[in-house]
Amino acid sequence: MKRILIAVCGGLILSSCTWVKVTSKGEGVRLVQSARAVEPCKTLGKINAKVVSKVMVFNRETEKVAAELADLARNEAALMGGDTIVPISEINEGRRSFEVYRCFPVKM
Repeated sequence: MKRILIAVCGGLILSSCTWVKVTSKGEGVRLVQSARAVEPCKTLGKINAKVVSKVMVFNRETEKVAAELADLARNEAALMGGDTIVPISEINEGRRSFEVYRCFPVKM
């Protein structure tokens, strides 16, 4: 019984952790929800982000999973030269796709 309680408590603690951090370049990438906001922008490609959505038998909070997926996508978009991302799929088992855009002139 004690082992089960320890496993449950450990799972709850781990499920609340944030594992993805935004890089300094990723901080310059914005997340927008509407494709209208990026109409005048140049499309650079797509990103498929994946994070852990379940720890043992416990589902992680949807908001935390969504935030980590966006953070991962922001980091990847920065590496592609993008400054804006738009989610193009729903979250499914810790996965989400984003479209990457460049909306502002590149800073020299």
